[in-house]
Amino acid sequence: MLPKYLLIDRIKKKQEYQWSQEIVEYYFDIFVYRHDQVSKIILLLQKNTKIILGIDPGTLLMGYGLIEVSDNNSIRLLEMNVLKLSSGTDAYERLQLIHKKVNQLIEAFSPQEFAIEAPFFGKNVQSMLKLGRAQGVAIATAMHAGIPVSEYSPKKVKQSITGNGNAGKEQVWKMLQHLLQLRNEIIHYDASDALAVAMCHHFQFNSLKSGGKKLKGWSEFVSKNPGRSNKQ
Repeated sequence: MLPKYLLIDRIKKKQEYQWSQEIVEYYFDIFVYRHDQVSKIILLLQKNTKIILGIDPGTLLMGYGLIEVSDNNSIRLLEMNVLKLSSGTDAYERLQLIHKKVNQLIEAFSPQEFAIEAPFFGKNVQSMLKLGRAQGVAIATAMHAGIPVSEYSPKKVKQSITGNGNAGKEQVWKMLQHLLQLRNEIIHYDASDALAVAMCHHFQFNSLKSGGKKLKGWSEFVSKNPGRSNKQ
């Protein structure tokens, strides 16, 4: 009879072999029978990257932007667009469409982090209530998917991108074009605002990770980190 320690070692090796077989069978099943999931597996096998989903909540237009941050801190735009919601559609149906779209983006890109712009507090209480609901649905969708959520005020986002918390939407977009070397023109500023939120989140995370002094904005970040932005 084998000594106890050898017996335990043999059992462990057998378990590891079984686990390896299960993993191989799992991925084989995905590549052969589930073609819709191949892209997700390819992403997992690629170099270590982080995908951030940024959302600019709205009751008629919801902007969204996704960026991919690589190991060397270079940034690439994955997608940027808006979800158009008809004013004639029932308010609760619009919330359902917001949930559906955010969920589709999560399933398609598998973001590791979720950033959203906080509502601007105005005088119209009803408008604020509707906007708050839209934001809440987007946040709940991300949380249900197990993605950590971060929230940034409009002023904070503008400060991070341009160095000026009172910058206009056009100024923010011009800076984003410069940072990501984008040549296309913007159609909806709600989309560029969402992209700015995602970039702002990366900037904040990068500042905390480095443990150094916070920069005044992306213009200063680029000047101190040349070559860290990629073309689309």
